Amino acid sequence: MSVARTRAVALLGVDGALVEIEADMGAGLPAFVIIGLPDTSLGEARDRVRSAATNSGCALPARKLTVNLSPASLPKQGSSFDLGIAIAALAAAEVVPAESVERVVHLGELGLDGRLRPVDGVLPAVLGARRAGATTVMVPTDNADEAALVPGIRVVPVPSLREAAIWHGAGLEPEPVEAITRSRSEPTVPAELDLADVIGNVDAVEALVVAAAGGHHLLMVGPPGAGKSMLAARLPGLLPDLDADSALEVASIRSLAGVAVTGDLDRRPPFEAPHHTCSAAALVGGGSGVIRPGAASRATRGVLFLDEAPEFQQTVLDCLRQPLESGETVVHRSRSVARFPARFQLVAAANPCPCGQYGSRDSDCSCSPHQRRRYLGKLSGPLVDRIDLQLRVARISSSQFRASADVVPTTTRQARDRVDRARDRAARRLDGTPWRLSGEVPGTWLRDPANRLAVADSQPVDRALETGALTMRGYDRVLRVAWTLADLDGDPAPVRRHVVRALSMRQSL
Repeated sequence: MSVARTRAVALLGVDGALVEIEADMGAGLPAFVIIGLPDTSLGEARDRVRSAATNSGCALPARKLTVNLSPASLPKQGSSFDLGIAIAALAAAEVVPAESVERVVHLGELGLDGRLRPVDGVLPAVLGARRAGATTVMVPTDNADEAALVPGIRVVPVPSLREAAIWHGAGLEPEPVEAITRSRSEPTVPAELDLADVIGNVDAVEALVVAAAGGHHLLMVGPPGAGKSMLAARLPGLLPDLDADSALEVASIRSLAGVAVTGDLDRRPPFEAPHHTCSAAALVGGGSGVIRPGAASRATRGVLFLDEAPEFQQTVLDCLRQPLESGETVVHRSRSVARFPARFQLVAAANPCPCGQYGSRDSDCSCSPHQRRRYLGKLSGPLVDRIDLQLRVARISSSQFRASADVVPTTTRQARDRVDRARDRAARRLDGTPWRLSGEVPGTWLRDPANRLAVADSQPVDRALETGALTMRGYDRVLRVAWTLADLDGDPAPVRRHVVRALSMRQSL
């Protein structure tokens, strides 16, 4: 008996790397050894594979079986290697042709009865296999629709190990088997949230349009009932549909998070609103054993809403500093580094004080100045400095409520048309660069002679930098907002009024 080889995929974050599975059926006492840096769940594949092979009618010989996962330095996690190990072992036992299994990437978890169970992360795994040059991948039946989202690769769905062996050429008779499927609830259609439902707060509505047009982060400070959560929930409706690559990236993150991915890509931007009691791992990713994406990664290409932001632990909030700058989260472990995309729009809402009444009309705030400073101090200076738009949101008065009946509100459709036109102008201006939105451009682009503003136009923000009211990071972010305002107005470049407006939208704290 010779050494048989096949392939599987090891996931580190959203990146998949091909792993060669070698199986050697040698002389010696019966044993089943897996080497090559497997984790605990992968080490348990020995019992699953033996039982599955026996119950599938192709029992492994009572010989010493050694399985090597190469490269040995790459950590391997999870049960998705079961099918590859079983097929390689059957090829080493000459039950299936070794030439056939060598050309196929195998993904799937085995049940003791030989049926294949669906696994998480199939979509990014198939994407990784395609990038590595694989042309055929075998997956559990329930993962077939998800794997088929990747173009340019052949997907072979099988319900059991017996069917997989028959497909490879084993001399076994087919036996009907019921494929294992995950329970799925009916997809819920999100309610249509219209911007016209917002009464008053014209400045906040305009800031929301600016945030959507330029991909800017937003902080809203105001008393309870001012409409902060209502505004944040309507931001995804202003964003355009995702393109195919972005939708595939979002689906990959959902697959890693254990959310079932159907055969149709969801083109709407995601919206994530974690509770303020969440941990750092829940927000940015991590966990023991298999590293999972956090809310920041699940919100990529969409909106991450932090309601009652000062109620989050400060150490948890500060974990967002790196994703806000780089657009990805990096989780370090002793043996590996996992990367997840995290190019989201942050929307944070905060009360002005613990009781929430400070600064509101006809209110009696019971908080001392020290309590107010300590409360908002949980939003650290470096974190707030990374937020482009910072505004105060006030409650509307009864007179404003009555007057709103005579005002035609801005609808989501109207605002989204403005956002689409502004994004088109930004995309044409940034054609030939890696960026598509004003909120993405770096400071080097802003200070390039071809894009630098005239001294008279940039004077307000220059003065704010000289007096210490702005950091250099804040200076760049004001200019980015000014470019977005120019796009919304249809102007080729920002002028002084745009800079003044951008500066006024950064004064919440």
